[in-house]
Amino acid sequence: MTPNELKDNLSRLVACDLQTAAMLWGPPGVGKSSIVAQVAEENNMKLVDLRLSQLAPTDLRGLPVAKDGRSTWYPPEFLPTSGKGILFLDEINMAPPTLQGIAQQLVLDRRVGNYEIPEGWLVWAAGNRKEDRASVFDMPAPLANRFLHFEVQIEFDSFRSWAIQNNIHEQILAFLAFRPDLLHKPNPSQPAWPSPRSWEMASKLHDAKLSLAPAVGKGVEGEFTAFIKVYNEVPDLDKIIEGNGQKIKFSKDPSTRYAVTFGLSVRAIQTEKITNALQWLLDKADPEWIQLFIHNILDRAVATNKLGTIANIIKANPRIKDFIQSYRETLLAA
Repeated sequence: MTPNELKDNLSRLVACDLQTAAMLWGPPGVGKSSIVAQVAEENNMKLVDLRLSQLAPTDLRGLPVAKDGRSTWYPPEFLPTSGKGILFLDEINMAPPTLQGIAQQLVLDRRVGNYEIPEGWLVWAAGNRKEDRASVFDMPAPLANRFLHFEVQIEFDSFRSWAIQNNIHEQILAFLAFRPDLLHKPNPSQPAWPSPRSWEMASKLHDAKLSLAPAVGKGVEGEFTAFIKVYNEVPDLDKIIEGNGQKIKFSKDPSTRYAVTFGLSVRAIQTEKITNALQWLLDKADPEWIQLFIHNILDRAVATNKLGTIANIIKANPRIKDFIQSYRETLLAA
């Protein structure tokens, strides 16, 4: 499933208060941990995020302490004792078998030693697959059988929605729309390679006017640099969003088209500017580019709770309304 579909499924587990443990599978850098954090935040839940591969058995089980001539286990302070939240066991299959055995008690029995997970807390876990070349151990069958299993795949549309909401640089988004195959491309021979996680880091490097190579590798940086040369030669986008783009043509070069479309969707924030950009695209561009622009501004509207603004733009402009309607009918017929 896509990251958006995973988030929707996890949100429904919360809404229905399903206590069954959930296991998230997917390649490194796809955003499994971020999705869990978003679900917790949106549902006003606490989140305890444990990287099991970095813990020792005593870190999770606790330490034995002599009390009244007997040994008792003192649980670690990071395990929840009250309230409502998600206990997230990340990198569970990278943990050694001894630690997985303790985690198994938490999942199967909701307790370990003298510690018991309080009511209102969900137990979720995540891990990488063997085919991702991660250093993982086999998950014991009894443990695996107690989980709901969700496998998440890389998908650009979900990343685009998240990236627009999280202010990923417009040039990186335009580049990845042009080269979606580079959103996630593991390279075992190199320490730096592109993934949704590393593109987030690359965006920060790009904002700081630094090389992207430490995040995504030299080869990908070279392709990005070549794309930016094209991006810097796009027509005056400010003229378009101000309503003065009648004489500006829509390039025939695919990379320039991506640059223009994403550039307009980032710059067109106010109602009038969104309308001007849409009208220019309706005059100059093919439907696929208009659809891409609409997707982008809708993603931003969802993130900023301004869907009403977009609805008003559509209602006030018959031409835009007709296009949206025909696009909707095309989707329903597909």
